[in-house]
Amino acid sequence: MLINVGFGNSINKDRIIAAVSPETAPIKRLVQDAKDQNRVIDVTCGRKTRAVIITDSDHVILPALKCETVAAKIAGRVHADENAENGEAENGEHDETEETE
Repeated sequence: MLINVGFGNSINKDRIIAAVSPETAPIKRLVQDAKDQNRVIDVTCGRKTRAVIITDSDHVILPALKCETVAAKIAGRVHADENAENGEAENGEHDETEETE
């Protein structure tokens, strides 16, 4: 089953191992190592990375969604009002009225 990670991008939720915050030093090193090995998939569309998704194929996905939102989508608990809190319209596109970082 695919889950929307923003801006029309979807990933297979069965391949996800972890969704973590990008703020810690070990995760920053993990992302940099993945970039060096061409294993990063950046789906932020120029926005700030707010979560890091690690897959079973050792790919690292960088969405602009919060880690909590990604976890809720994996669990199937996301509603349209939660998407609006994260600057997304119901179709998964970014709400242009929100300021970008």
